[in-house]
Amino acid sequence: MFPQPDGHYLAQINVSVSRYDQDDPRFAGFTSLIDAVNAIAERAEGFIWRLKSDSGSAMDIRASEDPRFLINMSVWTTAQALEDFVWKTAHVKVYNQKAEWFPVLGTAHMAFWWVPIGHIPTYDEGMARLEALRANGPSEAAFGWESLPQVAEWRSKRCS
Repeated sequence: MFPQPDGHYLAQINVSVSRYDQDDPRFAGFTSLIDAVNAIAERAEGFIWRLKSDSGSAMDIRASEDPRFLINMSVWTTAQALEDFVWKTAHVKVYNQKAEWFPVLGTAHMAFWWVPIGHIPTYDEGMARLEALRANGPSEAAFGWESLPQVAEWRSKRCS
């Protein structure tokens, strides 16, 4: 378990590769909801920051040669604040439909780590944390929901 150190917030990275191009009608169920879900996140208690381009979206950030590779990064005051957003807002409706739009990657696609208050993580930092989790399993450098002692909702709703 990796409890929250004093003077730190929770950072997260979540990556995926969509089944479809962004303009494909089969992906419209996701693309039509993402702005509203991001707006809910930004108004959520405990939200600090999220990765977005000058347009206000993360959907147009090219983090890979693959145009279907999508990245989401954010910072939250506590793990509980993130968990409340993930499982107790409209986000959960999108999450419950994820299999329609995203295949299972077969490797860790999400990582958490503690950042000093005021620190905004970079894309490179987030990817390095995700790679650390993939290579070494949970550690202070990067971990998943299972390493957060104070949250429990994910246990019944997480990805298999």
